[in-house]
Amino acid sequence: MHLADVAVDDPTFASALPGRFAVFGQPIAHSLSPRIHAAFGRQLGIALDYRAIEAPAETFVAQLARFGEEGGRGANVTLPLKQHAARLCLTVTERARRADSVNTLVRDGVGWRGDSTDGSGLVRDLTSRHGLDVRARRTLLLGAGGAARAAAFALVDAGIGELTIANRTSERADALADAIGQPGRVHTRAWHDLGSAGAFDLILNATSAGHHDPHAPALPGTLIAPRAVCYDLSYALAAIPFRAWARSAGAALALDGLGMLVEQAADAFELWHDRRPDTDAVYAELRAHLPGNAED
Repeated sequence: MHLADVAVDDPTFASALPGRFAVFGQPIAHSLSPRIHAAFGRQLGIALDYRAIEAPAETFVAQLARFGEEGGRGANVTLPLKQHAARLCLTVTERARRADSVNTLVRDGVGWRGDSTDGSGLVRDLTSRHGLDVRARRTLLLGAGGAARAAAFALVDAGIGELTIANRTSERADALADAIGQPGRVHTRAWHDLGSAGAFDLILNATSAGHHDPHAPALPGTLIAPRAVCYDLSYALAAIPFRAWARSAGAALALDGLGMLVEQAADAFELWHDRRPDTDAVYAELRAHLPGNAED
């Protein structure tokens, strides 16, 4: 049976569930999270009612409160709500506090406990699935939003070398670098000045540009070092422009964030159910059947 054959809102699934789960974001119709969590649930024999809920920032607080009142046990949060979510929690984990970003919510009494599984999902995908050694790599991070913040802390903890952060709003990049607090190791660079930044061994795109613009980003090819790895935190069609640029500039690998998505989802699933699913089969199924998801 393929993931696409399962209706995640099947009432026979929902009837066995003592609570509900959801992913909040805008846009959200493209989200694979309901399919991923349904597959995890089938694998471990856990019934799920997991929905995608369109939630602009202006109404997210009210929508999340209503979700909790109606029995919601846990939720994922995606663009553009991760920093909003961090401010709604009664408590947050240390990694969520450092990143000031929450992508996973656990119902805790009458409120929410927040965690950030983006960074751990990214590092696990890079190191375990793709077999990359990220230690000592000169790294460029494009973007400074919620996912970028989680990625930055996780990469620094994983032992990368120098980290340069570039964002179109330079104040956000500066704020992230200050939060990490390693001025000899972590730097910022103005977006328009990337042409003089030198070459990088690892380049991560954490911007949302691919969701809105079908064209490759205007980035200088001089950023690509020999045997460089380029990684877009988005996946499928949204990752095509950045991956196309990376290939044209000579990157050794141009990867998307599908594996990161599956791994961070597994971390969230474990927080909710105290059991960790096997991610490889779910990743392979998605990779085989989604447009724009071919391996590099």
